[in-house]
Amino acid sequence: MPIAKSIIFSRPTPAGSSSAGLSSERRQLPPEFAGRLRGFLDYLQAECGLAVNTRKAYRRDLLHFLAYLGPAKSCDLGALKQPDIEGFPKYAKQIGLCGSSSSRALAAVRTFCKYLVIERVLDHDVSDGVDCPKKGRYLPAVLDDKAVRLLLDSPDAGQDVNADRDRAIIALLYASGVRAAEIAGLRAGDVNFNLGIIRVIGKGSKERIVPVAGQAMQAVRDYLAVGGPTGPGRDRQNLFLSKSGRPLSREDIFRIVRKYVLRAGLRGNPTPHTLRHCFATHLLAGGADLRSVQEMLGHADISTTQIYTHVDASRLKAIHRKFHPRG
Repeated sequence: MPIAKSIIFSRPTPAGSSSAGLSSERRQLPPEFAGRLRGFLDYLQAECGLAVNTRKAYRRDLLHFLAYLGPAKSCDLGALKQPDIEGFPKYAKQIGLCGSSSSRALAAVRTFCKYLVIERVLDHDVSDGVDCPKKGRYLPAVLDDKAVRLLLDSPDAGQDVNADRDRAIIALLYASGVRAAEIAGLRAGDVNFNLGIIRVIGKGSKERIVPVAGQAMQAVRDYLAVGGPTGPGRDRQNLFLSKSGRPLSREDIFRIVRKYVLRAGLRGNPTPHTLRHCFATHLLAGGADLRSVQEMLGHADISTTQIYTHVDASRLKAIHRKFHPRG
């Protein structure tokens, strides 16, 4: 996007997050497993460059793997065999992980096995040849215009102390298609009101520029007028803060959206990611080209974006069935 070259933002280059917080144990783990897990998380950061949320997910997956192995095998990682890996997807399904989560969990275990080979704990990769379960392809849930409007109008200054902040968050989620973690990480200096764009640091610390509708930008202005970061270095501070001044987390964004989903009486379980689906689907339904939507969503592969064309096609089929005399 040529426009990006003329934009000056105040955010410094983000430093890599330490894995120390990821590897802190909330429960007692076998010493060997705990040590290898800490080393593995550091390896994912330093050698693989994985984002902090991905490393957190891999850590959770490996704790599932530990539970699956049981005390004896988890205390002797050098004794792992291929059957130990082959049985893990079935276990993941039994504990309620969906198809995509099971695939990621197995990917985490396979990467862990490769790490154990590098560390000479294993003399060969015992996960080699273990096939990943096939992912089911599901159409994402999308809200219609009326439901989105109900959600945007739900924050009420008479009921909610942080109504201006919450309205700005929901408006930005829908107007830009950013992920919950991305909006939690926005700095005040990432918002360019003059050009109507925000700078987003996405997965793998990749940067992208996303245009934002005027109404959403106004919601951010309203929020900054009554709260938000203040004082010296404001541009480098997180944009969205708690009442006590703490930066919001990804989980906080999910809780905020859930609060207003319930208030609006919306069916299903819409999440921040649902608003991302709405952003993409409504753009394509309005005539946007696929490549531009891919850029705004930050998808590395356009095939990931193409699912939204199927969502729109399903809507057209529903209209055809409803209104065509032989539908």
